[in-house]
Amino acid sequence: MPIIKHLFIQDYGAFVSKHQGRLRITVKGERKLDAPIMHLETLTLADHGVSISADAIAACAREGIPVFIVDSRGDPVASLYASALIGTVKTRRAQLLAYADRRGFEVARALALGKIRNQATLLKYVAKYRKDKDPELYQALRDAAIDALSHEQELLALDADTVSEVREQILSAEGRAAKAYWAGVKRLIPADLNWPGRQGRHAKDPINMALNYGYGVLYNEVERAIVLAGLDPYAGFLHTDRPGKPSLVLDLIEPFRAPVVDRTILAMVGKGTSLDLDKRSNLDKTTRALIAEKVHARLDAPERYKGQRLSPRAIIQTQARELASYLRGDADAFQAFQASW
Repeated sequence: MPIIKHLFIQDYGAFVSKHQGRLRITVKGERKLDAPIMHLETLTLADHGVSISADAIAACAREGIPVFIVDSRGDPVASLYASALIGTVKTRRAQLLAYADRRGFEVARALALGKIRNQATLLKYVAKYRKDKDPELYQALRDAAIDALSHEQELLALDADTVSEVREQILSAEGRAAKAYWAGVKRLIPADLNWPGRQGRHAKDPINMALNYGYGVLYNEVERAIVLAGLDPYAGFLHTDRPGKPSLVLDLIEPFRAPVVDRTILAMVGKGTSLDLDKRSNLDKTTRALIAEKVHARLDAPERYKGQRLSPRAIIQTQARELASYLRGDADAFQAFQASW
């Protein structure tokens, strides 16, 4: 039986309990799975029809296993961590102070640059496989990548003492680069799927819903890395403050959206994978489970990073630690992850 590292429970009537060093999953009294706690890294539960015992939560906390609760769109509802993980005062003080000085600006710009560069990289990555069989599409994708990447110069030209002085300029450049990127992505979607283009959380079409669900899976991984690095998920730089808004998670996730989630969903669509909806016009249970499986597989795939071969999951954790070091003054600069192609 394969080792289970990331357990996702969504069956209606499922109950998660602790039993002799394992998490036992039963559905309406019938045992479905025993997962050794020693191998687990994350536990994710659907927000409807799934229950968990206090013993199971405590066992996960003792082993540093976060418990995530998500809705049918993949959006986070709650995250449970061991209490000791949020007691890193020195790092959080530095994080909060950084918002009011140049460090906040540097972090925001670095993450926006990372997002733009990785969007362009994904377009070039998928283009190279079409150079011979579809030269027109190859050139269109290359042009879209060049268009997206052209906006990095606007970011590099910015200079400010605080991020609040230039946030709108950063977001404007990022938004125009994204428009070019998604125009390129649309060329990759079969015309018969009638994809309307990129839409956010209220999207009704299966492809956008799949992207959004994949981002939810990625969100949990980024939040986990941030908490483990001693940072506050709600004190960001690029995204503005708002009660209940995990701004730093939304900041740090940006460079990873294209290489982790977009690449995964494009591969699924390209292979003709069916993205099915249920009676409520949400992605059905099988599709959600498949997306989570594919995104986790991509998170574990090797990637070049600073002369090493690391998984995106490890890179996310490294980026969070590097960010914490920069904010504390233990590092001179922070650079966002740049994917290879």
